Amino acid sequence: MGISRDKWHKRRKTGGRRPQPRKKRKFDLGRPAANTKLGVKRVHTVRVRGGAKKFRALRLDHGNFSWGSEGVSRTTRIIDVVYNASNNELVRTKTLVKSCIVQIDAAPFRQWYEAHYSKLIGRKKGAKLTEQDEELMSRKRSRSAQKKYAEREKVAAVESGIEEQFVQGRLYAAVSSRPGQVGRCDGYVLEGKELEFYMRKIRHKRHAK
Repeated sequence: MGISRDKWHKRRKTGGRRPQPRKKRKFDLGRPAANTKLGVKRVHTVRVRGGAKKFRALRLDHGNFSWGSEGVSRTTRIIDVVYNASNNELVRTKTLVKSCIVQIDAAPFRQWYEAHYSKLIGRKKGAKLTEQDEELMSRKRSRSAQKKYAEREKVAAVESGIEEQFVQGRLYAAVSSRPGQVGRCDGYVLEGKELEFYMRKIRHKRHAK
């Protein structure tokens, strides 16, 4: 018996049995769930009806995530699965599915921010600057470049919730792709009301333990 998506084997709401008008068909076919886990990339190709292909990701550890308010995307490492609205078991087993909340490495976004705004982010107060940081801050620039960075600095403010995450080196992000269908784990960095909402959920889950 394969996995079938037809309705003829199900009973009616009243409890009566349905007559079976035909045998199984190819378009009724279902397949086992991918249950994509965190790990070194492993993707299988599945041929589907019409000769098209699906990419069944069995393990993934990187994804392309966008920082919406800054309009920038970077490929970064997925560190952990922290919340799933549908099932806590998917968090325990670190299963990657659409709409799950993950923690990603903040380094690529920090590097972009510091290069774009010429301003440090994600540093603890009183922390000693590295040689690279000092070089970035004291670099000589032309007048036009100074003017450009001065204009950018007017809109360089980042909300406190994200700045705290930069200090930890991890950002909360939501997965918006379907890893079991497209073989990728892409998404976006959580911001604003959505970040507050999921932070409350994550805190509540920790206290519930």
